[in-house]
Amino acid sequence: MDANWIYLDNNATTAPAPEVVAAINDCLLNSWGNASSSHAVGQISKQKLVAARATIAKFLGCKPAEVIFTSGATESNHMAILGALQRGESRRLVMSAGEHASMQKLARTLAGQGVTVDFIPVTADGTLDLDAAKALIRPDAALVSVMSANNETGVLMPVAEIAALCKAAGVPLHVDATQSVGKLPFGFAESGADLVSVSAHKLRGPKGVGVLLMKSGLAWPALFAGSQERNRRGGTENLPGIAGFAAACERLATGTETIPETAARVAAMRDCLEAGLKAAIPGTVVFAAGAPRLPNTLYLRFGAIDADVVLNRIEKLGVIASSGSACSAGGSEPSALLVAMGVPRDLALCAVRLSLSDATTDAEIARVIEAIPAALGPLLGEQSDPGGKQLAA
Repeated sequence: MDANWIYLDNNATTAPAPEVVAAINDCLLNSWGNASSSHAVGQISKQKLVAARATIAKFLGCKPAEVIFTSGATESNHMAILGALQRGESRRLVMSAGEHASMQKLARTLAGQGVTVDFIPVTADGTLDLDAAKALIRPDAALVSVMSANNETGVLMPVAEIAALCKAAGVPLHVDATQSVGKLPFGFAESGADLVSVSAHKLRGPKGVGVLLMKSGLAWPALFAGSQERNRRGGTENLPGIAGFAAACERLATGTETIPETAARVAAMRDCLEAGLKAAIPGTVVFAAGAPRLPNTLYLRFGAIDADVVLNRIEKLGVIASSGSACSAGGSEPSALLVAMGVPRDLALCAVRLSLSDATTDAEIARVIEAIPAALGPLLGEQSDPGGKQLAA
């Protein structure tokens, strides 16, 4: 990557940490056997797999037996949803309106197959409407699925309250914790969830590996048949990826900063960036500004300048950002979450996401506060802002 770039798209993916790269390389060189093989070469890999599972379980606050390795959060999410339907107890699902694009697409597919999908609406600041949730979370649901934090706005969802509603109704709860794990403290037992999805590449681990945490004793059909992962997910394990995932967890667990300390440091940089851009660019609107957010996430629009125009201009000055979910980027459709928040379609298309990491520096933030106004300067006098009344801010 160009050393002059300032990378602020960490909610899409993070740069693998040096410890992670080293662990992957070591595994490729020294533990390349199949962990299911009974011979000595395979048993070396099996020992590596057992150790990595224990490290990841300790970091996530669960038992090793509750860890099911997958290719990432999308697969984990689908295992949770499709498994709930395969249990045959219900054909009704409850999801939050701000779910990740991969879940939204799955919901549309299932609805076309006769599955009832009820969405918990969000308020104007992007948080879940708990009154609506109380009405929707009933014993006839096969599963309730919510995010712990939204990938676009960074808004933290009321998982504890949703978990209490699910427990009272006797309905299993799945939480997509992809964006919050590694940025905020997390413990599976404390979450109140029955199933939790996590992706390694969101916490400076490798792509192509994740987990579905499944509470002990929960009967759940496998998405891919096979003997691996205690018959929960077939297929030879991605051991280099799993080793990298474990290294990413170990790094966070044993670093010089605790996760809360890192969160406070990153939040201070995010707040500095937010204040600097609002001061420099008239008409800047921060989405979900009044809601609890991830410490690293800033979702905003610069008046009514289209997001694609903003992103192209700031990239020429070395600032890498996005318009939201990497899985839905590249199209002309606005964020489904912003539309659910009541943001007009034309203004939703102006949304830009700046997401920091623990590697972001104060010097980089200072450069971004200078670069973005410089990039947009020629446009600021040309555009009018029909939504200057601080929509969803």
